[in-house]
Amino acid sequence: MFNYHITAVLIGCFLDACFGDPLFLWHPVCGIGNLISWLEKKLRSVFPKDETGERQAGVCLVLLVLLAAGGFSFGLLSVSYSLSPIAGLAVESIMCYQMMAWHSLRKESMKVYRAFLKQDTEEARQAVSMIVGRDTKNLTDMGITKAAVETVAENTSDGVIAPLIFMTLFGGTGVFLYKAVNTMDSMVGYKNDRYLWFGRCAAKLDDLVNFVPARLSAFFMLAAGYLCQLFYGGKYNGRNGLRIFKRDRFNHKSPNSAQTESACAGILQIELAGNAWYFGTLYEKPVIGDPVRAVEYEDILRANRLMTVTYILALIPVGILLFITF
Repeated sequence: MFNYHITAVLIGCFLDACFGDPLFLWHPVCGIGNLISWLEKKLRSVFPKDETGERQAGVCLVLLVLLAAGGFSFGLLSVSYSLSPIAGLAVESIMCYQMMAWHSLRKESMKVYRAFLKQDTEEARQAVSMIVGRDTKNLTDMGITKAAVETVAENTSDGVIAPLIFMTLFGGTGVFLYKAVNTMDSMVGYKNDRYLWFGRCAAKLDDLVNFVPARLSAFFMLAAGYLCQLFYGGKYNGRNGLRIFKRDRFNHKSPNSAQTESACAGILQIELAGNAWYFGTLYEKPVIGDPVRAVEYEDILRANRLMTVTYILALIPVGILLFITF
């Protein structure tokens, strides 16, 4: 059955590359998000509104969401494969397809790039607001560009390489569980008054499950940097990417977020990160990279190219696994 599973991974990646999010299908992440919102309201009404109560409610949230995501995906796959291997392959391929984000990440970030091509800053600001969590209304053109590049760099791990790793190792159920953790962190993993204690468990679990994938993603991105330099020229610098990665990979409160971001900043020879506004509050953050040259909107295109080559390199071991299992 392992060869069916690896085949499903590659079919899912191929479908995502060709078509992106299937809008005609119900998306499991939406279901996970709705479940998180519903459980948050219920759990907050049951547990005491103090630090201990919120921590306990947050742990319950994590356990219940993982149980629901894991149980649903495992049950669906078990029933499908019990009917026939082809039915199981079809279902698992669709599950993998829906959990990959290369196409949508590229599509949404390139909307920012195309807005700049038209010299429409407001359109670019609107486009970037759809893919970042920070406040965007006061961002300059450079700030908008940096936000888009940072999103591509960080989500190369969270949205592309990490799901690929989990679905390769643990199948459709594994990637459903990963996306459940990732979605909980994105919804309740904030260090603000509302979620500091309630979201602590989800945030820590997200740090744990992304620890290895983030570093593997950075490894593939650094290799991609050398290839991009070879084929696309001097705006890419693989050696500088390695230097900045070694120096700045922990310049973030998360142990994982700066892994690919530092590699990207170094390869593109630009400075990323720094202070940013979230929900009306200024958060002081260290910079990542050196300003060897000024950030320009073409860096959005370059970051997407870097992400794509990184993705291709990560797919090679999956293809090798498929070859040796037949």
